[in-house]
Amino acid sequence: MSTTAVISYDYLTSLRSVPYGSEEYSQLQSEVHLRSARRLCELCCANRGTFIKVGQHLAALEYLLPQEYTSTLKVLHSQAPQSSMQEVRQVIREDLGKEIPDLFVSFDETPLGAASLAQVHKAVLHDGRTVAVKVQHPKVQTQSSKDILLMEMLLLAVKQLFPEFEFMWLVDEAKKNLPLELDFLNEGRNAEKVAQMLKQFDFLKVPQIYWELSTKRVLLMEFVDGGQVNDRNYMERNKIDVNQISRHLGKMYSEMIFVNGFVHCDPHPGNVLVRKQPGTGKAEIILLDHGLYQVLTEEFRLDYCHLWQSLIWTDMKRVKKYSQRLGAGDLYPLFACMLTARSWNSVNRGISQAPVTATEDSEIRNNAANYLPQISQLLNHVPRQMLLIFKTNDLLRGIEAALGTRASASSFLNMSRCCVRALATHNRKTTCSFFRRTQISFSEAFSLWQIDLHELILRVKALRLTSWVLALLCRLLPAPH
Repeated sequence: MSTTAVISYDYLTSLRSVPYGSEEYSQLQSEVHLRSARRLCELCCANRGTFIKVGQHLAALEYLLPQEYTSTLKVLHSQAPQSSMQEVRQVIREDLGKEIPDLFVSFDETPLGAASLAQVHKAVLHDGRTVAVKVQHPKVQTQSSKDILLMEMLLLAVKQLFPEFEFMWLVDEAKKNLPLELDFLNEGRNAEKVAQMLKQFDFLKVPQIYWELSTKRVLLMEFVDGGQVNDRNYMERNKIDVNQISRHLGKMYSEMIFVNGFVHCDPHPGNVLVRKQPGTGKAEIILLDHGLYQVLTEEFRLDYCHLWQSLIWTDMKRVKKYSQRLGAGDLYPLFACMLTARSWNSVNRGISQAPVTATEDSEIRNNAANYLPQISQLLNHVPRQMLLIFKTNDLLRGIEAALGTRASASSFLNMSRCCVRALATHNRKTTCSFFRRTQISFSEAFSLWQIDLHELILRVKALRLTSWVLALLCRLLPAPH
């Protein structure tokens, strides 16, 4: 409670005597944001567990929070406090009934990474297999319910100070998701389900689960090494095409969201690695941490398909219709902007027509502060499924921004393909007429052919533009003697 009071006091006193809108006000406001974000980060690290989980969620709210908050809180994704080796031994002893030397030939005491609920160690089994051992922090289970209660009190205090802001959905989400994330057997089942669901993608690797040494608090899996998906230097050193990785990531998530309705909702860079496949040398994406998944209802998934189709092909009447069906009401323009991370002008012109610019990005971030009450209201009214989808979208955009591949036309076309397939599959299932099913299949094939043709035209234009630029450079630059 004291941290909340200090943050509130800092805002009220630091900005009180400075003219609103002035350059001095903007500079002071940024300094207060940074101080407050650091205090909040320290609070999360001191309380660990649930607080770090919520801090990670806040770090993804780039459409809602100032940049000082999101950039400061992002360290919680990979630099969370660690459990001691004594605590790790205790959890393994209690859950597996044996000491570490009885189970492993070697066990690295320095964790590969520490997160809010657990940390991962590299080890070698007696049969020679190299494994990753995920061990839950020992006090997380007992502390989580107290943390949620304390968080509820903090948010109620914030609401007293700022009545227009509704953040209680954060507590509701934590109450629903934490028990699932704390059950590592559930995480193992999710990993196997998504591996089977996306088995057609030879570029995806989901580490195998070793069930014989897994419990609710210890998860043993195949050890797979790689670089973080936002590490351009690693990709350049290993000759991995960043554009190809970005396309693969888009295909994976489009399939999860639009076709299957079973979505991995924590794709921060520490959970998405890349490498060259041993043997083939092809680029491969390694998907880790399968504790947090969102299962979409059929109605939500189909409405979401229709909405993205409308956004991609600039059908504004249907954008309004399907935004409102998803709970946006009269705030549907704001909803469309939050979903696409584009300005309303860009949405009206067509989000697939031109990539986002640095100016537009800055404009969106600056304007977000003016719409905080409306954003808060919107988040409180959309279906709960939408909240994790927003978080997932923001994390994926962060990866695209780091790779310099954000909002490419090909990513929208891949999304459109998945939407066409998902809607056609649903329509075939709901009709008994053979003629109607045939008609739907022909319509699906024609729509997919149109998308392929559109993509081909874009590629030809890009090649033509490249040849024009090269020809121009040849004319402008003198030939070497």
